[in-house]
Amino acid sequence: MREYKKYVNLLVFILILFAAFRLDYNPFIDGAVPVTNSKKDELYLEIEQKAATGEYKEAPQNAYIDRVYKKTPGRNGRDINVEKSYQRMKKAGVFQEDLLIFDQIRPEIDLIDLESAPIYRGHPEKQMVSFMINVSWGSEHIPAILNTLQEHQVKANFFIEGKWARENPELVQMIVEKGHLVGNHAYNHPDMARLNNQEIETQIKQTNEILTAITGETPTYFTPPSGSFKDEVVKIASEEGMETILWTVDTIDWKKPSVSVMINRVNDNVHPGAIILMHPTPVIAEGLDELITLLKDKDFRLGRLDTLLSTER
Repeated sequence: MREYKKYVNLLVFILILFAAFRLDYNPFIDGAVPVTNSKKDELYLEIEQKAATGEYKEAPQNAYIDRVYKKTPGRNGRDINVEKSYQRMKKAGVFQEDLLIFDQIRPEIDLIDLESAPIYRGHPEKQMVSFMINVSWGSEHIPAILNTLQEHQVKANFFIEGKWARENPELVQMIVEKGHLVGNHAYNHPDMARLNNQEIETQIKQTNEILTAITGETPTYFTPPSGSFKDEVVKIASEEGMETILWTVDTIDWKKPSVSVMINRVNDNVHPGAIILMHPTPVIAEGLDELITLLKDKDFRLGRLDTLLSTER
């Protein structure tokens, strides 16, 4: 009986050892060949290598004060997102540059970190432009301009005089409902450079109050009528939480040019980051469709100032 128990115990011990061996055995660890796609592995490694070399990496650029164009927004840097790029390419199984996905890297210094100064343009490497439509007259042309913008799915910026807004609240509301940005164009089109500080503040605050009452939002951008300003104007606007906006391309539509002259003027002067000045005039109402088509054909994106002046690439 004692001998029998010894053999039973030995058998149990052997079974335990065998079970432990089977539980510990893993074909993916113990020398078995894993079932993988070698092309997938090579692709992942290739993307990793591209990222490691920095071939596609770009450092972020800080916002700065330009000697000529004053306050200039920064630009995000970029670096390859290896995992997302791999997921996008793995179906083809080969490296495709146009399928790379990048993470954007924000700069350390943004517009808000700079001292008060006017803004004339977006980042000079940003393939985008923005329409600045200054409104203190021309009510009859607003609907046609809005329709053309909507047809092309373009958002613009309407800088509106306070007095005009008070007299045309339904047009202001229409502009907002179409998704356009509304900015402050002073109250009654004064020469801001000739006003004292109290008058400057009144022009800006009064217009903000009117526009806020109509739109429900307080404007964050101001443009001086006729582009006339002095340092105090920019400083007071900044104290009101507003950036002062000017432009680099002028349609000179108020001189009543033909559509072709207006188009050619923009075509000759447009550049990455441009802010393009116009008004609700007959030439803009008639020629805006052609102008937008021209700019898109030149591979420019068109959009609002808050997009143009952002660090997004």
